[in-house]
Amino acid sequence: MDHELVALAQQGDQRAFESLTLAHHTRLFRVAHGILRDRHLAEDATQQAFLDIWRYIRRLRDPAKFNGWSYRLLVHACYAEARRGRPGTGSVEALTQDVAAPFDAYRPVADRDQLERAFGRLSLDHRAVIVLRHLLGMTPDEIADVLDISREAVYSRLRRAVPALRAALEADTRTPIPASTRQEVAP
Repeated sequence: MDHELVALAQQGDQRAFESLTLAHHTRLFRVAHGILRDRHLAEDATQQAFLDIWRYIRRLRDPAKFNGWSYRLLVHACYAEARRGRPGTGSVEALTQDVAAPFDAYRPVADRDQLERAFGRLSLDHRAVIVLRHLLGMTPDEIADVLDISREAVYSRLRRAVPALRAALEADTRTPIPASTRQEVAP
């Protein structure tokens, strides 16, 4: 069905394109949010991707490759949004350990928040490969096609991204030493 809609949209059929937009908006937004970690930026990137899809759909040679092609346009839109340098809309302050309840019913929320902060510390390149690989379950060859990089570059980015994510998580778990308890070393 998508192939038919793509073919019709390539001929300028606005209703077919509207159907494609409705059918693929959620998946594209999910990827954009995974890469950008900001709802508003993800919405802008998704909207830009759909504008680009409409603008360039006639250049798509094989309607069966629409999904990968649309991911490529989306990732480019995400990079453009990130370059605009608009700060994120939300900020979260870390709670001290002694605030947690004995039952620690909030642990899953705290874990998700910690992961979110660590993921936000990764570069866009690293976030993109992690989202495409682990959120969408793409193969390295599919990721290479979407990002327009070599398969080896995908493996290289994954090899660097996972330890970087682990390091960011570990750094986040270290509690800072309060200034009042630090011992200064005499010169």
